[in-house]
Amino acid sequence: MKKIELVYREILYGVLEQKNSTFTQLALAKKLHISLSTVHHALKPLKQMGAIEIRLKNFLVLDAEKILLHWASIRNITQDIVYQTRVEKPVKTIESEMPAGVIFGAYSAYKYKWKDVPADYSEIYVYGEEKEIMSRFPPHSGRSNLFVLKEDGFIEGYGRFTTLAHTFVDLWNLPEWYAKEFLLALKKIIMGGL
Repeated sequence: MKKIELVYREILYGVLEQKNSTFTQLALAKKLHISLSTVHHALKPLKQMGAIEIRLKNFLVLDAEKILLHWASIRNITQDIVYQTRVEKPVKTIESEMPAGVIFGAYSAYKYKWKDVPADYSEIYVYGEEKEIMSRFPPHSGRSNLFVLKEDGFIEGYGRFTTLAHTFVDLWNLPEWYAKEFLLALKKIIMGGL
């Protein structure tokens, strides 16, 4: 994940899940261990589209949906895939056999957060240590249904599942037809909270 995406995730986590709409560039830079210039670079398109208002000492989020859709449009989930394989087991079994430290994303994150799914799914996306997952689920040929994505060093700070925004953005970038069903359901949840 690009450094500017870390900024977007943290802002959206603040707005959508912590109900905070005011941030400082310095606090974001310190929390994410990135330069102020990187934070400034990430905020530039948000200011241009009217999603944020930059003030003297902080900035205010005016339109979280614009930030969410901007992040979704620049995200390239395939670049973060570090391992993929075919596992001939039911989805529920694969999820239950995951190592303790994985972060569930996409369909699994939705399922675990809301104890429901808008459609059946057959792919699992997790953020975790590829070697540990590979030892449990060795390489097999066939259409992949288990995808391991590279952790960014901060993702575990949000819990066992990707954040609301991160889940949305990853689903936006998935090719499966049912990703749209999950997106529509998640958008209702997000928009209901704004």
